[in-house]
Amino acid sequence: MSFFKKAGSIFLDIIETIVIALAIFVIVYLFLFQPHQVDGNSMFPSFHDGDYLLTDKISYHLSDPKRDDVVIFTAPRNEDYDYIKRIIALPGEMVKLEEEKILINNNPLKQPYLNEKITFGGNFLKIGEEIIVPEDNYFVLGDNRNHSSDSRDWGFVPKDNIIGKAWLKYWPLNDMGLITKIP
Repeated sequence: MSFFKKAGSIFLDIIETIVIALAIFVIVYLFLFQPHQVDGNSMFPSFHDGDYLLTDKISYHLSDPKRDDVVIFTAPRNEDYDYIKRIIALPGEMVKLEEEKILINNNPLKQPYLNEKITFGGNFLKIGEEIIVPEDNYFVLGDNRNHSSDSRDWGFVPKDNIIGKAWLKYWPLNDMGLITKIP
């Protein structure tokens, strides 16, 4: 085999490998996992500004989101941004805010992930008010309640807006690991 034929064969093998790798990457990115960066402190102390996460995009096609899941969703007021928040209430549940607790169906919600126990009301849900979460919607809050724009301000998150569940924190490396419901 001549040098040019051998070089051409190697070149075609390299191109084929690159095309296959790119096809696999696109399939994984579009249908299975997507990277996201935490922007801001609304989920502190669970997540910090600048943390990088992988979002599991397939789980919610197989089952419904659960309370305490950390989800990434299209922002309700600006579809160019994705938000990360924790699911607090599920469809059909009654939510009531009190200064030091959240009641779900008149039962206090356990929130071990919070540093501060005070939860303020917002434009959508004020302290002392109660609401029922509509079908196919979720009530979400940031873990850093004093510095979070969430369902208290802009209402429910439709299931169709949820991109996926936060699955893996991969940066910073010293904090890398699977994301569990309750950190």
